[in-house]
Amino acid sequence: MKKYTYTEKKDTRSGFGAGLSELGKTNPNVVALCADLTGSLKMDAFEKEHPDRFFQIGIAEANMMGIAAGLTIGGKIPFTGTFANFSTGRVYDQIRQSIAYSHKNVKICASHAGLTLGEDGATHQILEDIGLMKMLPHMVVINPCDYNQTKAATIAIANYDGPVYLRFGRPTVPNFTPADQTFKIGKAVLLNEGTDVTIIATGHLVWKAIEAGEQLAAKGISAEIINIHTIKPLDNDAILKSIIKTKCVVTAEEHQMNGGLGDSVAQLLARHNPTPQEFVAVNDSFGESGTPDELMTKYGLDTVNIVNAVEAVLKRK
Repeated sequence: MKKYTYTEKKDTRSGFGAGLSELGKTNPNVVALCADLTGSLKMDAFEKEHPDRFFQIGIAEANMMGIAAGLTIGGKIPFTGTFANFSTGRVYDQIRQSIAYSHKNVKICASHAGLTLGEDGATHQILEDIGLMKMLPHMVVINPCDYNQTKAATIAIANYDGPVYLRFGRPTVPNFTPADQTFKIGKAVLLNEGTDVTIIATGHLVWKAIEAGEQLAAKGISAEIINIHTIKPLDNDAILKSIIKTKCVVTAEEHQMNGGLGDSVAQLLARHNPTPQEFVAVNDSFGESGTPDELMTKYGLDTVNIVNAVEAVLKRK
């Protein structure tokens, strides 16, 4: 088992803010729009450095999506910013009609995703946003795992011509990926080679998968761990290559079981290589108020649940 360490914990939303600030200095076509959550989205630096390219729309998210779509016609690359719930569920019609259907070059940047929004509760937590976005034709869906990867993803999507949904969060998590990484849309990252089981994780669950891999290694179980930061387009080749070798898989995500990463992997396997699979995800439930750690444990999204899922799937090989 390859050993991963980190020197600090950082929130992924700050990685977005840092990436956006860097884009502001290097790409004059990048503009930013926010729905009254500039501080929460860490868009302050961009606003201060480029006030003529920052638009405070207020609590009018649907209007923000329409304005962003319009800005692309003049060659701008708009980055919209609000909570994931308001970036998707509240404005789905505008995204579908004005952005995805029209193939507009809008980057929908969504913070405070999943249960780890924490104490704000179920009305602000969204666990179906990946499903909503991946079902839209033309939409790329990205869910990075730490600060460094979120910063790199933010920079990379500015060079992609088309709509993108970039998902990140509020809590501090281990920052372990390289600061100088090159982010490649649609290319999985192999974190650990293994022979007994494949663990495919995304977002905040990637570090939990690494912890699970260490615990499994102590039990003599060799886990191959893959970081899927791009859920659409999915890296089919990397997934199939691993699963053909290990012959079973566990998927792990901070999202509903229906419609998320595990759903995409299951469809891939059903078409090409039917394989035993276990899911670590929220099982058809809304969240509730609580600390991020409490909620992740209650809803089965922690290290021990990944270990248990691996042990369960091994019995089905």
